[in-house]
Amino acid sequence: MSAFQKETVLSVRHWTESLFSFTATRDPGFRFQNGQFAMIGLEVEGKPLMRAYSMASANHEEALEFFSIKVQDGPLTSRLQKIREGDIILVGRKATGTLITGNLIPGKRLLLLSTGTGLAPFASLIKDPDVYENYETIVLAHGCRQVPELAYGERLVEGLRDHEFFGPLIRDKLVYYPTVTREPFRNRGRITDLIASNQLFDDIGQPGLDIETDRIMLCGSPAMLEELPAMFSARGFVEGNHSQPGHFVVEKAFVER
Repeated sequence: MSAFQKETVLSVRHWTESLFSFTATRDPGFRFQNGQFAMIGLEVEGKPLMRAYSMASANHEEALEFFSIKVQDGPLTSRLQKIREGDIILVGRKATGTLITGNLIPGKRLLLLSTGTGLAPFASLIKDPDVYENYETIVLAHGCRQVPELAYGERLVEGLRDHEFFGPLIRDKLVYYPTVTREPFRNRGRITDLIASNQLFDDIGQPGLDIETDRIMLCGSPAMLEELPAMFSARGFVEGNHSQPGHFVVEKAFVER
C-alpha cells in the first residue's frame, strides 16, 4: 500500500445513469502534468483494487477531480460509483501518460478529440494557461451517444467561460464541439467521420486538417483510437511519444473507462 496515498472524497456528482465525477483531497507532494493519469482505486479486503484514471483537474488546483463511467459488474467501478463524501480512495503516487504538450512538435491549432470519459485529460488541459500561450486555437471535440452524456463537458466549458482568469483566454481561443450519434442534436455523427468529411471544420468555420499547423491529442473509444491514427498517418502526420515529439499523440493505457 506504500505506493498509494489515501485521499478523502470531497464531492460526488452523478451526471447520468452511466457517468459520474468526483473530487478528492490532493497530497501536496503529488505532482503531475496536465493530461496525465494515475492509478486510483479502493481498498478491498485489505488489498488495493486499482485502475488508470486521467486527472480531470489541472495541476494548479488543490483538489483532484476524476470523470468515470459506471460499469455495473466492473471490479472497481461497481464499487467506486457508490462512494460518498468522506469516503477514502487510493491514489497512486506516480503520474504518467502521453497526452502532454511536450510530446507534440510546435503548432498553431490544437485538436483535442475525445469520446465518453476520454474527455477527462482534456478537462485538465483546457485549464492550463500554457496551452493558450502555445496555441492560437484549441478545438475540444467530445463525442457521445446521447445528449445527456455531454453534460459534464458542457458545464466544464461554461464554467471556464465565466471564470475571471480563463474567460478572456477561452473567448478568443477555445472552440467547443460536442456531437452525438444516437439523438437529434446540432452536431451529429462520429468524430472520425466528421473529420474525414471535413464537416467538423465546416461547422466551426475553420480550414480542414493541415499538417503544418495542426497538432492532435486522442483519448476515447477503441474504434476512434484505431481509425483516426490510421487516417492521420495516411496524411503524413507522425505519432509522437516521450522520446520523439510528433504531430499527434494517443493515450493507449486505457480506453473508455
